[in-house]
This record gives sequence, C-alpha cells and structure tokens, in this order.
Amino acid sequence: MEEEIKNLKSSYVQSTQHGNLYKKIIDPTSTVEGMESLINIYERFEKQLANRHRDLWERRPEPDQSAKATLDEELNLNQSTQITMEKVKGWKSDITLTRHQQVKSSTIVKKLLESSKNLNLTLGEYIDQTEPSIPNFALGKLKRAIESGVDLDTEHEGNEVDHAGELMSSIRKLKAHKDRLHEELWYNEPGQANDGPLCRCSSGSRDKGIRHNIYPGEVPTAPCDPMKNNIGKMHHYRITVGPAVNYMISQPTTIEYSGHDYMFEGFSIFSDEPLDKIPLCDIIRFHIRYTIYLIEETPPESFCIKGLDLFDEYLFREVLELYDWQGDTPPSEALAKNKRKFRFFPRFVRSLPDNGKEILSLCKVLEYLLESDKPLVDEKDLDWLMKCSHDDWLDHTDAIRGSIVTHPGKRPSSLRVDQLDRYDRKPVESTTQHCPQVDERYPMIIHFGIRPANLSYAGDPTYQRIWRAYLKQRHLMANSPKVKQSDKKKLRERENALQKIKRAKDMQREVTVELSSHGFRRTGLRSDVCQHAMLLPVLSHHLRYHLCLRTLETKIGYEFKERKWLSHAMNHPSCQMNFGLNPDHVRNTLSNCGLRLPRYGDSSIHYKYTRKRGITTLIRIMARLGQQRPVLSPIEHNERLEFLGDAVVGYFTSVHLFLLFPDLSEGALTTFRTVLVNNQHLALLAERLQLDEFMLYAHGPDLCRKADLRHAMANCFEALMGAIYMEAGLERAQTLFGEFLWETEALQRVWRNLPLHQLQEEEPVSDRRCIKDVPILQKLTKFEDSIGVEFNHIRLLAKAFTWRNVHENILTHGHNQRLEFLGDSVCNLVASTYLFKLYPTHHEGHLTLLRATVVNGRTQSLVATELGMPEYVICTLDNDSAERVPEWREKNLADLLEAFVAALFIDKGLKYVKTFMKICFFPRLKEFILTQEWNDPKSCLQQCCLTLRQEGKEPQLPTYEVSHQTGPSHSRKYVVTVHFKGEEIGKGTGESIQRAERNAARTALNQYNFPQLEWQRRYVAEKHDLPYEPRKNLKKIDGKTDNNAEEPDHKKIKTDEPSEEEK
Repeated sequence: MEEEIKNLKSSYVQSTQHGNLYKKIIDPTSTVEGMESLINIYERFEKQLANRHRDLWERRPEPDQSAKATLDEELNLNQSTQITMEKVKGWKSDITLTRHQQVKSSTIVKKLLESSKNLNLTLGEYIDQTEPSIPNFALGKLKRAIESGVDLDTEHEGNEVDHAGELMSSIRKLKAHKDRLHEELWYNEPGQANDGPLCRCSSGSRDKGIRHNIYPGEVPTAPCDPMKNNIGKMHHYRITVGPAVNYMISQPTTIEYSGHDYMFEGFSIFSDEPLDKIPLCDIIRFHIRYTIYLIEETPPESFCIKGLDLFDEYLFREVLELYDWQGDTPPSEALAKNKRKFRFFPRFVRSLPDNGKEILSLCKVLEYLLESDKPLVDEKDLDWLMKCSHDDWLDHTDAIRGSIVTHPGKRPSSLRVDQLDRYDRKPVESTTQHCPQVDERYPMIIHFGIRPANLSYAGDPTYQRIWRAYLKQRHLMANSPKVKQSDKKKLRERENALQKIKRAKDMQREVTVELSSHGFRRTGLRSDVCQHAMLLPVLSHHLRYHLCLRTLETKIGYEFKERKWLSHAMNHPSCQMNFGLNPDHVRNTLSNCGLRLPRYGDSSIHYKYTRKRGITTLIRIMARLGQQRPVLSPIEHNERLEFLGDAVVGYFTSVHLFLLFPDLSEGALTTFRTVLVNNQHLALLAERLQLDEFMLYAHGPDLCRKADLRHAMANCFEALMGAIYMEAGLERAQTLFGEFLWETEALQRVWRNLPLHQLQEEEPVSDRRCIKDVPILQKLTKFEDSIGVEFNHIRLLAKAFTWRNVHENILTHGHNQRLEFLGDSVCNLVASTYLFKLYPTHHEGHLTLLRATVVNGRTQSLVATELGMPEYVICTLDNDSAERVPEWREKNLADLLEAFVAALFIDKGLKYVKTFMKICFFPRLKEFILTQEWNDPKSCLQQCCLTLRQEGKEPQLPTYEVSHQTGPSHSRKYVVTVHFKGEEIGKGTGESIQRAERNAARTALNQYNFPQLEWQRRYVAEKHDLPYEPRKNLKKIDGKTDNNAEEPDHKKIKTDEPSEEEK
C-alpha cells in the first residue's frame, strides 16, 4: 500500500503566481493575503454565481388548501362513517397518518377481508351488501386494497401495500413541483429521498447519531481570516482514487491560461486536523471497488479562504445540489456551527519536468467560471446556428457534448448535455399534464439519464412480488419429481408479466430527456468534475467518523493501532455508505451530471460476500475450506466480530465466576453467567459507553423500535469486545471488560486480581510429590505420557477425571462438574478464534454451524475415546470397594473431555489448550465440510422437504413420533419414526428422544431420493475434485423405487439469484 501511494506522489508541486491579486505577508498562519483586485473578483462571483438561486431552492409549492381546511380534514379522519363502494372509490386525502392509525387501518382491512371470505364474497361485494362503519383514516388503506387486488391476509403483503401507498403519495408531491425541469429528471430536496422524507425518526432521537450528521466529540472549527490562505492552521492532502476507471476521461475539464492547458485531476482537502493515521476509504461504484487515497502534499499558496468558500457553495450547492451534505448555510457558517469540517480545492494542473506539477490558482478558476457563464445558445447566434453547414454544426456540438449546463431556479438546476439537435425541435409526447411550454426556435438538448431504482421496475412492489413468486416456483419445479404443464404455463405467464413491466415506458431504467436549450447557461465544467465531486460526501463522512472514533477510544480506555477493527465493530449489517448519508442525492446528481456511459464491473461484488439467505447460498458458503493462514475478511460489518465477541465475553465471565466463587455449583455458575451475558445486560453496558451514538446503521425504520435498537447495541458491544481481543490480546480485553462491567475501583480490583484454584493454593509450586503415595495419581502419569503433557498440579488432572458420584475428599476436593462449566467456555473461545481467522468469507451463522460441529458432544466424545480417557476415570476413592464404572454415553464422554480441557487451561494456560485443539479437533473440520456433517440430519431433512412443497399450499414438514421405548428408566432406549406427507420414511433408535429423531432423519435421507440432497453432494464433489457417485435404488416419496436417482440436466437446482434491487 505504501508503494502505491509513493507512486502517486509528485516530486514537487508549485502554484501559479499572481502579484496583482495576492501579496506576500509574514504571518505564522498565512503566507499570502488578497488584494483589492481579488476582492472585486470575489464580489462579482458572489453576485453572479454563488448566490444565483439561494432563495429559489428553498421555495416550496404552495399548498392547494388552506391550513384551516387541512386541520378540518385531520379532525374528520378519526370520525367513523357508514361506507359504500362509491364512497371508498371517491375518497381522497393527502394527510399523513400516524403509526397508530396505520396499524389500526391494517387490522380493520384484514377483518373485512376475513368476513368477506367467510361469506364467499369479494371485498367490494361485501361492502355493498353490509355497508360497515369504519373510521375515515382507514378508507385510504381500504381503497388501495381494493384497487390493487392484493390479498392482505399476510403481514408482509399488507406492509407492501402500505409502503406502495406512501411511496406513490411522496412521488406525486415531488412530480408536482412547479419548477421541475422535466418529468424524467429527478432532483434533490433538503432532507428528502426520492421516495419521501429521509429521516422518519422520532423527534427525541434526532439530536444524536451519525445518521443525523452528528459526530460525537467534534468541536467548532477555529475561525480563519477570509482574505488569507491560513495554510499554517490547516493540513493539506491531495485526493486521488484508484483504479482510475470512470474518473479519467478523454475530454477532461480544461482551463487555458498563459499559453498552457491546465486539466482537472480532482480535489485537494484542507483539514484542521492531521488525517495521515486514518484508514483508507473504500467504496463501491459502478460495480467496481474503489479506494480513495489521501496524499500529503505541499499546499498551493495562491488562494484565500473566501475563494474556497465561494467555489464550494457554487459547485456543491448551486450546480450539484448536494443540499444535505453542503447544508443550508455558507461553508464558513457551517464550519463554525460544526456541520462541516473540511474545505476542498479544485486541482487544475499541468505537468512539469522531473515529475512535477503546477496548480492553477483559485482566482483563475473563479475567473474561468465567470467567463464561462453565458447562454448555451445565444439569441444573437441563433439564426447562424440553425442555418450553418453540417460540419460547422458538428464542431459546435462537439465542444458542448459532455459539458454541464445549468438552468437557475429549476429542479434539477443542472444536467449533462449528451447531444444538441437542431432538426427535431419538438419533444416526444409527455405522459404528464404538466408539460412546460417549449420554445421551438432553439435547438433541443438531448440527455440520456437513469431513472432511480426505487422509481423503476426494480422498486415496483408488483414487480417485486411477481419476481419472488417466479423464483420460488422455478426452484420448486426444479425439485419436483413431475412437472405439470399447468406449472410450466404459470411460470411462462409470470416471466411474461415481468418482461411487460420492464418494457413499460414509465418503468424502464434508461430514459431519454429532450429539453429546449432556451434558458440554459454554460458552466464551463464537464462530467469529470461531477464524478470526482461525488466522492467527497463519502470521504467527508469517512474522515469525520474516524476522527470522532477517538472520542470512543477515550471512553473505552484503549487506542486502536488499526482503527478498522473499531469501525467494523460499530458497523451494523444494514449500513451501506457507498453514496453518503443521503444516497439518493448522490445518485440523482450522478445521473444528471456524471458520465453518460461509465464502465461497469461485475455486479456480484454487491452480494458476493454479503448474501447469506437461501439454502443454496448456505451450501455454497459451507462448502468452502479454511485458509492456511489468517486472511482479512471481505465482510465489513460487525456480525463476525459479534460471533467472536460472544465467545470472548462468555470466556471472561466463566473464568471469573469459576475462580471467584469456588463453592458455587455448576448450575449456579451457569445461572450467574446467563445474567451477565444476556442481551439486556450487554445493552446496558453499551448504553453506558454510548455506543448508539457511534453505531452506523441504515437510516430507516429497521431500528426505530427501542427493543430492536437495544438488541443491536448488545451485538455492537460484543463486536467491540471481539475487536479489542483481536488487536490488543486477551489480557487487555479482560481488563477493559472488567472496567465496563464494574464502575467502582474496588470491584475492578477484585476482577483483575483473580485467586488461584483451591488445589493450586494448597501447593503453589507443584503437587507432583504426592504421586509416589497415591496409586490413582500414579495411574494418571500414564495418561500424561500418552498425550505428552506433564501437569504441574496433577491433582487438577485427577479432579478432571473424578466422576460426579465422588463427594468431597482431600485429593480432588469433589467431582469434575465445575470444570465442565469452565471447559465449555474455553473450547468455545479457542474454536471461535480459529474459525474467525481462517474462514474469512463465512458469516456469523456459518461460523456458528462450524463451531457447533467441531466442539459438539459427538466430536468431543470421539476425541475422549481416542485418547482413552474412560480408562482413567475415578469413580471411587475407596480401594476396598469395586469401582462403579459409569455408562459411557455420548454426553458423559463430552463432559469428561470438557473437564480435562479446563484442567489443562488452569494448569498450563490457554496456549496448551490451543495446541491440544489444533491437534485433536481442527483437522476434522475438512472432513466435516466435505461430508456435510455440519448440517444436522433433522435440519437437512427439513430443508429437503421444503424444496418439495407445492406452490400456493402450506409447506409440509416432517413430523416425528415416539413409537415405543424399552429398557429401565436409567438406561432407556427410544424408537422414533419420521413421517412426511402421511408416509413413514424413516425409523431411528437412541438413548434420548432427540438422538432417536436424528437417527430417524438420517435413515430417511439415506433411503429416499431428495433432489436437493443430491445436488448438495454433487456440488461439494465438483468443487473439491472428488469422485461423485449418484446413489442407486432410492425410494421416491410416494413409495416407489427409483432405479436411477441422478437428476437430469434440466432439473439441476438453480443458484439463488439476486433480486433486481441487488443487481
């Protein structure tokens, strides 16, 4: 990385000099000061460009009704009235309902639907016959339900209709703006997304949180002298992006000065704080992952702060309309109010010998913008343009094509010119009634834009519903033993319906806009300026966020060396910051002013490492083997760290409870641990650290409910502990967890100073001197020799092998059940750390499945048996009585191994436990993955049965029944049968009902043909170049034998496909 940055640096940088505009001064904070001639340029620029439509963008369409009429309508909403279909169809109201009214409306409509179904009537027929009375606020919901024809019997579809209604209402308001430039050009409104208000949070929660542009710990920027450059107060960095695809164009914005061409290469950033220790900013645009670099560089001197503020205000607000990022105040006031933290300098450069660069001074950039501000088509040149030769016309349009023009006061104010047409000067027929008058004397501007995704077919609720049904039916048909012609017909109908929606003119993503050039003015800028400018909102957030994380580091008492660990811990899975805090604003501006034909990468980059839903996705991820060495995960949210932090917190609490409370039983220890590690308590610790102010999550309704937010805070706290553990180590994480847990110094001291185990306190150095006098210990030395470990306190090993029927005694002070409690947490921590490091593309759920496989009772019992542990179990200390050997069930062997792990941990430390598990447990992971042992037989059978469900019917699941049981109560055997679709498909026996059910499910999977299971086996075999043999003579679910269970090529299970939104 350092080599890449080094290659981007210039050997030297200088700026153009202008003695008539700037004068050199001797000042510790500045090197130049603006002269009177520069002040005149600033005044002219401010009057002509910077504030050209400051007041216009704040205008709102006047309401159609008076405030009194609106108030009367709100009051009437709560009144009930007897309804008919005529009244429902004629209902009109734009009043926004409260959340309570929306929920109550859904309940009312559902009850009406149920009543109509009970009478075998449609909803409309039921209303006409019964004329029920309902509140007025429910009429809108009822009208949408009748018009859409959607069955609101399920909560999901009901919410879909609610969202569709709210979306259409917001879109209608945006389309009705009287200053709208064109019906297919979407514009930016302060605080608004394309489908309504950006923030739907309660008023009480809007005063904190990154999503509300509030970064904890920020202080107002120190005031600067506007007519000086103040470079002594600021740090200067050049902003560059890699790769350069879509950011270096063939015709960049170029300014000619003093016989040289200065080409635009991006921006510089001025900051009042150093930015060199902040991690690189990564974003995804155009399906390509970009990295934004900050290269520290000698600042240009020929500028003043006022010039920077004027340029920022003109470009980012007047032209590009980044209102939510730029704010509604001038940059100088925004910095004083702590709403922005940086200033940006446009870099127009020319190359010098020996890898040098000369930067054009800001005053010349402002003069160029002033000179460029003229009509796109001047009226006095109109006659010549319309009559000139074709070659002259092409020369004229080539200079304009790709440039940004502006129409002050319109929405949007600016757009890119893709073509100028002088022949056909009438726009195509508009679909709206609000078609502006067109001056046909002027050439037409042709602009090729992109309709926002949520306003095209990809965001259409009907399209999404049909798309989900289409994918579901295609998957069911792929697993069905017999495909009906009616199913094929229905699939074709849905595919045609999808294509029809996509082809609809008002649903297409690509749109062609035709506008009269009358009223448009040139800016002198091209689309490359917009491309680079749209990086700045994301970069600004990235820098401000990482600077504010220093406040969090102060709160937790630890400074991260690699702050990405901390930022990942605070990043909720719902958060995507590729377009800033208001992504619709950036997308709209890119569509209006950015490149016309950007180069796109592979669309799978959006979901390649983030998708985790679906059986097929599960199988594909779980088929991946681990890495040979730790690799940085491409998953950037906090779920993986949460998985690790859960094990870390459980380990800390288990160790401290075990050593601090030596008299508590295993059950009591488990109870106390549950209290300490449950989500309610962890959310309380997160609230104490104010993690909700630093969390990054989507600005939507997902975490609006307090319970959901507190659950996310608990997960965030676990992720934070995982991040501290990964960077600072176990000891530091343990100390910090104690400080988070206890607020008093006395309790923190107790937490830090753990006592020794009782057996260690009796013999602080070693107790191996007891071996010669105790035959039990002499026997255990053989076990030590077999595993290659010599315990310092061999009585700890004896305690681990002491069975639960042995009571208090001098040798071991009781049985091993307390050690089982500790060993479970130690195994979880070691396994979680190993999986976290070597399985970088697995999500939290996948890591949990692998951990449950590698440290479950079955694997632990196998390891215990292989090591011969049952031979050394101490069932009695009385040599005169016969030992009562326990019955070695799976659970008993697993408990024995966990107790041994705890004894090894107490005596030798965590390092020995890691080595033990690395030798005895982790090599089995490859076999578990290749044989799919991670998938429990019951879960696998349920997945296979779900793929055989029929569309439109409730899915049938396998059911289990205990047919009979045998043996005494202390050694009982259970026989369980499993049924599917009324047919017995398997039988199993086990020492417990759960084990018998697993064996029954395994029998069913081995005897019957499930296409899903065959695809899983074939996929794993092909992925790892293993031989695949299709199973023969398998039964079908209907009881017949299938002589060849290999599915035909056309029946292969399809991969889970991304939705249109993900594409």
